[in-house]
Amino acid sequence: MKLEFSKNLKNRLKAGEKLPNLYLVGFMAVGKSSVGREAARAFGFRFIDSDSWIEKQEGSSIAEIFERHGEAYFRSLELEFAEGGHPEYRCVVACGGGLVLQSGVAELLKRKGVMICLFASPSTILKRTQGRTHRPLLNVEDPEQRIRDLLREREAGYLRAGTGISTDNRSQTEIASHVIRVYLDQARHHIKNTPSSFSSTQQEA
Repeated sequence: MKLEFSKNLKNRLKAGEKLPNLYLVGFMAVGKSSVGREAARAFGFRFIDSDSWIEKQEGSSIAEIFERHGEAYFRSLELEFAEGGHPEYRCVVACGGGLVLQSGVAELLKRKGVMICLFASPSTILKRTQGRTHRPLLNVEDPEQRIRDLLREREAGYLRAGTGISTDNRSQTEIASHVIRVYLDQARHHIKNTPSSFSSTQQEA
């Protein structure tokens, strides 16, 4: 599958117009970073990962930040990132799993751009995170139950955040194409005068 942009949108992308950001939110290991990079390449946008930004600012891994300073401190860094740690235009941002659940953050990011929430089943998330030690919230005796508990706590917040897209049993390219289509449709609300420029079609490669 190949995504075809309208001629008008292609021109706007090349011209460097201030197009709204795309924010990918959702639980850990749902594909925000991998899908986000692919979407960013398609648009010629900058890709930013909020967790990577925090690690760079602190000079420590997320796991180390949790261990040394606790979760509350980490959440304060997420809020700092949301409020001003990234450009306001032409970015695809992969947000940490808890960022959008903080009070007022979803509303803030919606003013800056389009928010899309990626989902995956607990079994898929467990499979994607097994053997990895950089997920401090899953460093427990029963990580699958922890995933289920956290998803149950966060589900309502994720559902309110934006359009939901499942990533189970789908290729990265397929998911990225779906994300791009939703972005193009919803970005119209952030752009005035020429909504017709935000259109795309799917064609066989």
